[in-house]
Amino acid sequence: MADRLPAEGSHRRRRPTKLGTVLSAGLIVETALRLIREHGASALTVRRLGAALGADPSALYRYFRNTDELLLAVADELIGQVWVGWAASGDWRADLRDLGLRMHAAFLAHPQAAVLTAHRTTGGPHETHAIETIIGVLRGAGFPDPAAVALYHGFVDLGLSQAALDAAHLALPAEAREAERRVWQRTYTSMPAGTHPHLAATGTLLRNEMGRSAYPQLLELFLDAAAIRLPRKAG
Repeated sequence: MADRLPAEGSHRRRRPTKLGTVLSAGLIVETALRLIREHGASALTVRRLGAALGADPSALYRYFRNTDELLLAVADELIGQVWVGWAASGDWRADLRDLGLRMHAAFLAHPQAAVLTAHRTTGGPHETHAIETIIGVLRGAGFPDPAAVALYHGFVDLGLSQAALDAAHLALPAEAREAERRVWQRTYTSMPAGTHPHLAATGTLLRNEMGRSAYPQLLELFLDAAAIRLPRKAG
């Protein structure tokens, strides 16, 4: 992970911590992601990070001014994970589909962190690369600049908002997720046709559909709508 973060220069701690590691921004972000995954948002404190790293908490301020700056770095790291192994194919629709699914998967891999960060603008190197690349895909496809910017906005917000929604579900305790599953399985598949004819007709379909993310089909609908806006000469 560290090789995808900006160079730290003089900020790198040269003396190992009590755990024998050398502090770096990358290591702190990695540890923050682990703590959030294991303990939720409350884990993101300088004190708990220092303990997990075996370092004096004050040493973390050499890398991040406060926990919010660290949270933005966590968000930027999640964005960076989208691009690992990705290469453009030259087909704008295929490239956006691939990036959208990668974005969704990267945030769902860290659901607690996704809930905290999906709505943030980082200004970091990974986010900058993402904006540049996605707008480049759209402009390269032939979309005029106003359309490219509007479609970029819609594409990213659709992916991140759905990732946040799905991540919030995954971040629930297991018993809460199971209770929701039972509602779809028991309540909405047993509605009487006399009072709820549409639920009675579609209950089983609803149960199966609501057990998975809507994002793949929403992404296809978005791409269909985008294709309509593509000038004919570029199609």
